[in-house]
Formats: sequence, C-alpha cells, structure tokens
Amino acid sequence: MNDENQGRHDPEHHTDFSVEHRDPLIDGLHKVIRQAVRVLAVLMVLVILWGIGDVVWVLYQRLMEPPFMLLAINDILATFGAFLAVLIAIEIFVNITMYLRDDIIHVKLVIATALMAIARKVIVFDFNAVGPEYVWATAAVVLALGVTYWLVSGRART
Repeated sequence: MNDENQGRHDPEHHTDFSVEHRDPLIDGLHKVIRQAVRVLAVLMVLVILWGIGDVVWVLYQRLMEPPFMLLAINDILATFGAFLAVLIAIEIFVNITMYLRDDIIHVKLVIATALMAIARKVIVFDFNAVGPEYVWATAAVVLALGVTYWLVSGRART
C-alpha cells in the first residue's frame, strides 16, 4: 500500500492488513495471515459442498417418507433454512476471496452477509419455541443492520 493511500478513510473498506509493510517482522506475519486466509477459503468451499450434499440428502429423505413426494410446511421451512445456510457460506467465501484479492475488508459485503444470516433466522423462526423478547431483540438487530447497510451504501454513492 503506498503512502498517499494510508491516510485515506473509505467507509466501505477497512485496510488494516496491508500486503507490504516497512517492518520485516510485520511483513512476514502478514504473509502468514494471507496463507491462513487461503486455507480458510479452501475449508469454506468444503463446507459449501458439504452443505449442498446435506440439502440434497435431507430433501431426498423428506420426499421419500410417506406421504410420498409431499412436503409438510415444517419440511419446507427446514429446506429453506438449509438453502440459506449454504448461501450464507457462499457469501462468507466471497468475503474471504475479496480479502485475498484486495487486501481490504469490504464492510458493505460483511453487513450484507450479516443481514442474510439474520434473515435466515427470521425465516425459520419457530414462534412457539421463542419468546417475545427474542423476537424483539432479533427485530432490533435487523433494524440496526438495515440502517447500517443503508448508511454505508449512501456513503458509497456520495
């Protein structure tokens, strides 16, 4: 990272982990971290593939149970939850690969991933099993993330 960009503050990007550093120790440690991030990317791909296999297996099992080829609403919600979990894993993989490409943490992408994760939770809520305080707390998190995403998006446009 060059000197003229070090003082720049961009609300959509976080640049604490530069590729090159003046101190050889810090430079070496950054290289180790970048290799660790690559390992995380490979592991995330394995998690995504495992998740896809799990979705296929669960769908197959539910469709083969009597009544044959019919899904109850709980089965559909469970399937939606599994699909969304895979999509969240894909978003996390995108976050990891963006870091490897740009050496930047994309705040907007991280917030969008968090929004997707909380949306998944809301979609699969079992309102008989959770109390009202849990629902209100989740609503507060959704609102906070939504406002944060809107603010970050607004700053990116201006």
